[in-house]
Amino acid sequence: MTTFLRESLAITDIELRKLLRDPTELLSRAIQPVLWLAIFGRVLSRARGLDAGSGDYLSFMTPGILAQSVLFSAIFYGIAVIWERDLGVVQKLLASPASRTSLIFGKAVAADFRGIVQALVIYVIAWAMGVSLNWNIASIAGVMLLVALGSAVFSTFSLIMACIVKTRERFMGIGQVLTMPLFFASNAIYPLDLMPPWLKFIATVNPLTYLVDGLRGLMVLNGASTHPLYFNIGVLTVIFAVMLMLAARLYPRLAE
Repeated sequence: MTTFLRESLAITDIELRKLLRDPTELLSRAIQPVLWLAIFGRVLSRARGLDAGSGDYLSFMTPGILAQSVLFSAIFYGIAVIWERDLGVVQKLLASPASRTSLIFGKAVAADFRGIVQALVIYVIAWAMGVSLNWNIASIAGVMLLVALGSAVFSTFSLIMACIVKTRERFMGIGQVLTMPLFFASNAIYPLDLMPPWLKFIATVNPLTYLVDGLRGLMVLNGASTHPLYFNIGVLTVIFAVMLMLAARLYPRLAE
């Protein structure tokens, strides 16, 4: 276990150094939540039936926009791995004594940092807009934990896609096709009760739904979550464990 953690932290350190040298991606990702909350959220807050019992649609929507930011920043994480393959970095990592699982886990932990930055940005935007949220320290800590778990899930999924498609052009096409359906086929901007049965079924097998539900239970003052927090964390943890094993198995295919 000590060796696994040491190898994973080494990969995480490498990834964070690359990010800190060029933080423009983090800054550009902060623009989208502003547009969603300040424009889209303000307009839809006038529509009836969208508060899902929270009493304030912006409060209801904010956890969904945070989950969206996590999804959008993590889903394209795999393209960096394709760049690493083209530069010969993947081949060097595979030739090292580090386990494949620790290589993937280290990258997932680095993706968590991006997600946490997005969460801080959302909190600042919500505070500036006067959105009514739960500002309890324990609740915020729980949000950061869920954001880290969600980032790990979707970044690992992104790595799996990269291992399968292997080219940047295919990856970008598939990533763009998947992100919006994942977002709209979830409870991010409207409650499950408003969905037709077929869409509600898709939402129940969508990992983003459980991330949003957990965040909503922590961030919205009077709850509004469908499942208990432990259930949402459990579902995301199981999904991450499965994807981690699958990504570790597929990762050597990048070097072929």
